[in-house]
Amino acid sequence: MVKSKAINESSYISELAVHGIQEKKGNEIIRLDLRNIHSSVADYFVICHADSTTQVKAIANSVEEEIYKATKQEPRHKEGLEHAEWILLDYFDVVIHIFRTDKREYYGVEDLWGDAEIKYYKSA
Repeated sequence: MVKSKAINESSYISELAVHGIQEKKGNEIIRLDLRNIHSSVADYFVICHADSTTQVKAIANSVEEEIYKATKQEPRHKEGLEHAEWILLDYFDVVIHIFRTDKREYYGVEDLWGDAEIKYYKSA
């Protein structure tokens, strides 16, 4: 029963992240459901990109604000804030990847998890 609650919470946090991304007009927003993949590092990856480092930072800030406002949770780990080419926000079971457009194309993170169920979202 506890795992079920955790999955519901991680789904909720992933949806909050998507909303934060949409608020700042992130592009090609997807959510990878990793729950059925063995040796998974998280329940969900949320991935998007933006055309500038300024927008990447704005998206990251928006995601943090949305999640904190609703859950009072802060990311346990953040990476990439200095250069803002690829910012990672780690919320334990939800990891948010915010790329500058060229970095998303180069790294192809979603291609590494080809077995994951993908949900596509419209940019706001």
